Amino acid sequence: MAPKRDAIYAQPLGQLSDFRFDDRVAEVFPDMISRSVPGYSTMISTIGLLAGKYAQNNSRLYDLGCSLGAACIAMKQHVQATGAEIIGVDNSEAMVRRCQSHVDAWRGDLPVNILCADILDVELKPCSVVVLNFTLQFVEPELRAALIQKIYDALLPGGILILSEKVRHDDPTADALLVDLHHEFKRQNGYSELEISQKRAALENVMRIDTSEIHAERLSAAGFSTVQNWYRCFNFTSWFAIK
Repeated sequence: MAPKRDAIYAQPLGQLSDFRFDDRVAEVFPDMISRSVPGYSTMISTIGLLAGKYAQNNSRLYDLGCSLGAACIAMKQHVQATGAEIIGVDNSEAMVRRCQSHVDAWRGDLPVNILCADILDVELKPCSVVVLNFTLQFVEPELRAALIQKIYDALLPGGILILSEKVRHDDPTADALLVDLHHEFKRQNGYSELEISQKRAALENVMRIDTSEIHAERLSAAGFSTVQNWYRCFNFTSWFAIK
């Protein structure tokens, strides 16, 4: 069955509220993310491959901000470590209600448990893989360094963090061009000018993005010995950081 088409911002909204991961978004999220984030499927499949390489026996694998569980599913398909467990965490009840059934529908030997909780509050047990896939950008900026440090401290030696984010640029010309390219990507995927502008306004107060340099510096400051930017398309990018 094809995912339900995203038309949340297709009509003029007199009162535009901040973007929320509510039932309306959860219903259309697979369509929304595939039409909005260039290279999303590549990032998800590579998360699975990286998890397969770095998952350690008898350890936990966390997907923090798991939404409908795409990264959980990718890890479930690729990880062969014995005694491992995948834990997805999201603070959206609408996402969590759907996520467990989505993940259970895919074959794989690893158990997957989905928790409705704030990733800032959840206690991370010793783990070998942590995924933050377009999640950190929704965390208050002043709390981000502490979250990355908490992840580093919970990771086992040789463990990996996979971090994907939308970024901004200090060079205004480069930033404007990359934003325009992203908007053209959305136009080519069927979004109207009204949808693009209304969603951008709805996200303005809840998604505050950093530069690539800030992300890399934050990862290094936490103690990661290897920090590598492995993917980039327009203003969407991903790193792996190895302890």
